[in-house]
Amino acid sequence: MSKTPRFLFVFAFVFALSASALAQSQGREIFVGLKAGFSLPNLVGGSNQEITRDYKSRMAPNFGGFVDVQLKKNTSIQIGLDYAPQGGKRNGIQPVTSPIPGLPALPAGAYYYANFNNTAKLNYLEIPIMLKYRVRKQKPVGFYINGGPYMGFLMKATQVTSGNSTLYLNNTGTIPVLIGPNTPFPAIPFDAKTDVTDNLHRFNFGLTGGGGITFKHNRNYFFIDGRASYGLTTLQKNTATDGKSRTGNLVFSFGYAFGVK
Repeated sequence: MSKTPRFLFVFAFVFALSASALAQSQGREIFVGLKAGFSLPNLVGGSNQEITRDYKSRMAPNFGGFVDVQLKKNTSIQIGLDYAPQGGKRNGIQPVTSPIPGLPALPAGAYYYANFNNTAKLNYLEIPIMLKYRVRKQKPVGFYINGGPYMGFLMKATQVTSGNSTLYLNNTGTIPVLIGPNTPFPAIPFDAKTDVTDNLHRFNFGLTGGGGITFKHNRNYFFIDGRASYGLTTLQKNTATDGKSRTGNLVFSFGYAFGVK
């Protein structure tokens, strides 16, 4: 783990402990929660960027924990640590970014195309720091809204491709690559799992927010939470060859929070 992400995790941990200690000294509520659910991540790229456009959402697990420290009567700060997969999928005719044996390289910005399945799987640890406002106290049902920044550290990124296809010279698949008169280039397999971690920045930063409903249980509570996130950091290191993408997702979680004060 690089020095910057390590510092951020240590900072968030120390910040959570300090906030909890301050809250305890002033008699404020503190909750520790666990949650699990699913997310619908997607990669957001410019519509004029051939490599990064047209990605769709995929489904992925999402889980983590948090500390919720009361600031005022209905306001608190919530600091979490989440396993938060990102990425997206793109199926159909799309650019082939790897060299193809037997074919000459094309000029920069030009691509061969093929019809295959492509899924980007980016596994992050994220630290959301959100201000939380309870619209209604849980007596026994309550509601809240929350929002704030998040920091993410990329653990691993994998590009998973599958399918077989001939090659084309355009993104609509109407001009096949020919190796002779009326003889298209033979179909080639695209079944592969490629580690692309080193092609991406390890640190990600963005904004997140949403809301939820709580169900009181003694001093504790169950909750259902929905949240949207949008990354503000360009993922690719080499934007000239790999394009520009940002993360974005919707997360739906179920969880339980324990009152510790």
